[in-house]
Amino acid sequence: MNSTITRYFEAFNANDTAAMLECLSEDVAHHVNEGEIRRGKALFAAFSEHMSRCYDETLTEVVVFSTENDTRAAAEYTVNGTYLQTDAGLPEATGQTYRLPAGSFFDLKGGQITRVTTYYNLADWVAQVST
Repeated sequence: MNSTITRYFEAFNANDTAAMLECLSEDVAHHVNEGEIRRGKALFAAFSEHMSRCYDETLTEVVVFSTENDTRAAAEYTVNGTYLQTDAGLPEATGQTYRLPAGSFFDLKGGQITRVTTYYNLADWVAQVST
């Protein structure tokens, strides 16, 4: 298992953006679900700040896979969350809870994440927070 990816997810669950940033290369490419590619730590930090305002999430059942040379990795997990503040273009937030499967894919170089791509089923999430 890749230690950088493990630290990244531990930092996510601790809501520790600074520790997450330590796992990333300066020019990280952040491919968000249903969004544009954000390049660099500053944009990753801004995205994380926005997410922390709108969502309280913990990842469970995390399983990490990595290549022998630790240049690529993937993780499957369950997102357990509470929708805290309405996010633009999405349903109104009223403290709804949700639980959905998700996955992330990583490129690594020199022990740092150079790309993170995250996928989840947005329609499933919308259905859960709309009921």
